[in-house]
Amino acid sequence: MLLAAGVVALQMASNGRYGYFRDELYFLAASDHLDWGYVDFAPLSALVLRLSRLLFGESLHGLRLLPALAQGVEVLLTGLIARELGGKRFAIGLACLSVALAPVILGNATRFSMNPFEPLFWMGGVLALLLALNQERPQLLVWCGVLFGLGLENKHSTVFFLASLLVGLLGTSQRRLLRGKWLWMAAASVVVIALPNVLWQWARDFPTLVDLHNVRATHKNIELPPLPFLRQQIMMLNPASALVWIAGLGFLLFHGRGGRYRALGVTYVVFLSLMMGLHAKDYYLAPIYPMLFAAGGVLWEGLTETVPARWGRVLLSASVATLGVIALPLNIPVLPVEQVVPYMAALGMKVSRTETHHAGLLPQHFGDEFGWPEMVAAVAKVYDSLPPEERARTAILAGNYGEAGAIDFFGGRHGLPKSISAHQNYYYWGPRHYTGESLILLQWDSVSARRWCREVEEGPALAPRYGMSEEAYTILVCRGLKKPLAEAWDELKVWN
Repeated sequence: MLLAAGVVALQMASNGRYGYFRDELYFLAASDHLDWGYVDFAPLSALVLRLSRLLFGESLHGLRLLPALAQGVEVLLTGLIARELGGKRFAIGLACLSVALAPVILGNATRFSMNPFEPLFWMGGVLALLLALNQERPQLLVWCGVLFGLGLENKHSTVFFLASLLVGLLGTSQRRLLRGKWLWMAAASVVVIALPNVLWQWARDFPTLVDLHNVRATHKNIELPPLPFLRQQIMMLNPASALVWIAGLGFLLFHGRGGRYRALGVTYVVFLSLMMGLHAKDYYLAPIYPMLFAAGGVLWEGLTETVPARWGRVLLSASVATLGVIALPLNIPVLPVEQVVPYMAALGMKVSRTETHHAGLLPQHFGDEFGWPEMVAAVAKVYDSLPPEERARTAILAGNYGEAGAIDFFGGRHGLPKSISAHQNYYYWGPRHYTGESLILLQWDSVSARRWCREVEEGPALAPRYGMSEEAYTILVCRGLKKPLAEAWDELKVWN
């Protein structure tokens, strides 16, 4: 409980230090367009954010309160799973400490997205499964279905976790659960809860699959071979904690006490293999690790029961805590921004990337929090410089959802209209009433603009020091789109 409260306090003390993250601006826009689906994410997060805005406001602290609380709940779930696996005080404490200080888990909770909530559905379902097994109450499996169904509505990658869990159950003695009605009722719950999003996808020819295909075809993400991928798992979870989660995997797969729960070990192996085979981003595995940390805590507790061996408990816990604290400034904004790169250099680390075209002075999870208010202010100067009659017909056409979301969120204070964009789900929100007579173009190059526009005027150049390099461009004014905007809309569409 103290560790859970501690991580929430740490997040809330630091999460207002930099700025709004690119994806947060997109989610804010989506929360104004509630629907049963979106091109590149599942619908639950937009609804959650809409409720969060009503309850806590739109400040950075308000926006990020629920992610901070989610990490606290994740720590609590880890402790409960450790207890169900047979752990006592040390096992629970070590598992919770490992999760509380895991860099990727800390980083996910610093901003609003699907990621901080994903482990709550996965590990909540795992806890329900363990309770059903340990208490011989198979009716609790229905809660697995409810949680996994909500997990699918939160993030589509849950389908791979569910497939892996099914293999784990089929490949172990827990296949007996398939003979009872409760597992089938759980499966029915998953289908019913996920159905609205499936119908939304079907009615639009599955845009999420199109988007994923485009990502793979353009090699947008950094694709790691198996060994570097495994190395990233160790690094993103804290190298000292590898002694815990790898031990936990061994406990689930090979230890006699873990035999009852072997399905969970098989689930991890299958899920890891799927993610490596699909060249997924390394952090996609983050939600599955609390159960391995819990199992590792149980194994280490058993190995260090004797008095001499108890020094091992101290050393292991101290190592996890020490490296976790050292890694804090790499994942949450505890340092002044100008000190981040020198701190990384002092540790011998370079700026890492998960996407091929994203580069900047800072790691992307920090860099995407800078430059947005300044960009909007520059656009406002261009917009205000236009003659009133032209201004009334001028649309702000953004190249990606980050810029569009920034215009939508910050633009009101400058008197700007809502943006338009053909990127990701903004495409479905359309060009509104604009015809293309006058456009302010964001993240367009001059060559492309002149191909589309009869007249192009260059505005101010943007060069955010700490922002991502793609946000360094010249604002352009397009007069006279060569094709009516409504007709050109499909050609402008970018799903990636």
